[in-house]
Amino acid sequence: MSRDILHRVWAYVRHRLTAWNTTGEGIHSPWLFYIVRMLMRDQNRYYCWDAIEQRRDLLKKDARELDVVDYGSAGSEEGVHVRRRVSEIAQRQLERPQIGQLLFRLVQFMSHEQGRPLEIVELGTSLGITTAYLAMADGKSRVLTLEGSGAVLNVAKEQWRALKIENIEWQNGKIDDTLYIYARERLDLVFVDANHTYAATKRYVNWLLDRMDEKGVVVVDDIHYSREMEQAWEEIKADERVTTTMDVFDAGLVFVDRHYLKRHYKIRL
Repeated sequence: MSRDILHRVWAYVRHRLTAWNTTGEGIHSPWLFYIVRMLMRDQNRYYCWDAIEQRRDLLKKDARELDVVDYGSAGSEEGVHVRRRVSEIAQRQLERPQIGQLLFRLVQFMSHEQGRPLEIVELGTSLGITTAYLAMADGKSRVLTLEGSGAVLNVAKEQWRALKIENIEWQNGKIDDTLYIYARERLDLVFVDANHTYAATKRYVNWLLDRMDEKGVVVVDDIHYSREMEQAWEEIKADERVTTTMDVFDAGLVFVDRHYLKRHYKIRL
């Protein structure tokens, strides 16, 4: 078993031992309390989830091979070309349903509370399943998704066409280039699921924090993926622009509203 896998196993055990199995008790902000009590603990299944999960199941059986440009895990500034089956990407890299469904609920709640469409950015499209959750939660919100590999992005677009989603915009290219060009000046929700390294994660989040709406949320994926991702997460929590964070193991939610107390919660999904 590799060192990274051992680290993730230990990180999961540690999280289970230290995280709250809570329905929101002890959280003072009504807005944050609602997120935990009503969004994280909601057991209802929404109208489009089965259709999205059917696309996931089909992708897990898709035997096509793609020439993938890998900027993240390959550790190359120029990207490394590798051959991967769609089924392998679907099984290893797609976000699990719980996170996509949490993002879906979060978009619905935020757009309702703010009374307007949201500006949403996703860093790392992969095969487009989490993108579909973000977009189908509110058809009026703008979802911009950024993906380094054109071949992978083409498969994602197939999923969106099958689901009849029309509010997704996409850009293919290195995220260090596309993010700074195409993201709007004021953002509501960002899902960071791209280059899982300390330097890239810190670089993206540092740039994003200055562009978040007061009620905006940055969701950082795989915060316990490796020791360097955990280091990045600890430094994000300590950033003076960050008020409250929620660690749900697979991802971390970052809030910037100055009305919140500086608090860091570990929560079991």
